[in-house]
Amino acid sequence: MGIRTIRELGDSCLTKVCKPVKNMNHRMEVLIEDMFDTMHEAEGVGLAAPQVGVLRRIFVIDVGTEDEPQEYVFINPEILESEGAQTDFEGCLSVPGKSGTVTRAEKVKVKALNADFEEFELEAEGLLARAIQHENDHLDGIVYTSRVEGKLYTNEELAELLKKQEEQKQEEEAEADKE
Repeated sequence: MGIRTIRELGDSCLTKVCKPVKNMNHRMEVLIEDMFDTMHEAEGVGLAAPQVGVLRRIFVIDVGTEDEPQEYVFINPEILESEGAQTDFEGCLSVPGKSGTVTRAEKVKVKALNADFEEFELEAEGLLARAIQHENDHLDGIVYTSRVEGKLYTNEELAELLKKQEEQKQEEEAEADKE
């Protein structure tokens, strides 16, 4: 339907706690469509309503591919359980060009309403679990930069770091093969 402006770090919308969605109406349906369009246009994995200036408890996620989307809508989500830990680089459409190391639960169980305003529960792990936790933080006014362990990298710095790590890994494997 439409591409909305993504609010960036420093915008007060990103630090406010969002209000629950009370009912599904045409405005909410348009918001969901616009959020998916905006997220896909920006090549993101998830987008929360406050990132487009709407202080409501709703976010969208797509962890699929362009050919095979894996889209989810979460309205008034509640993380019921979490388990394990995963530490990885994370970015955000509201903090363009930056990434940092964040530890999150490896698995989560979440309860929410879908786009039809029907309740569902979902058990997620890996990238989907990370995205749910990241987007849910936005609904509570938390931006991932407050969870970053260590340095916040530019995309160029991160690419160089990952390249060096891969080279080091290959050298270690070559040394191990010699033994």
